[in-house]
Amino acid sequence: SSKPNPLVLRKVKLVNLTGCTQGKVWGNTRQLFCGNNVELQILEVTKDGFCSKHRHKHKFNRFYCVDARIRVKVWKADYPLCDEIVIGPGEWTQVPPGEWHMFEVLIPGRVLEIYWTELSGSDIERETCGGLKR
Repeated sequence: SSKPNPLVLRKVKLVNLTGCTQGKVWGNTRQLFCGNNVELQILEVTKDGFCSKHRHKHKFNRFYCVDARIRVKVWKADYPLCDEIVIGPGEWTQVPPGEWHMFEVLIPGRVLEIYWTELSGSDIERETCGGLKR
């Protein structure tokens, strides 16, 4: 007998979740988790809805479609183009910090939105050099 794949979210009933639901022009969003550097939201998106063009200063933004289909537009920070990708059930895309982006709803449904920040080993800025006293 085969075991169910725990990563197949289409079969998970995402109801009766805790958190405040916020109405949006394009549907609604509910925060499922918020920790030190990770946040998880469930979006219920309406056909032909779209979010504002926006960016996050420090957060990565991943969109994972549970059963919706969306177009994500990203205005790249390092060249003057707008990249577009259409994702559907079981697919995802992500936007790095500082890049303007928005989504448009093609098929209504649910989208997980995952935010996180990353610590960098190159975060240090040195004014002086270390050494040994002699």
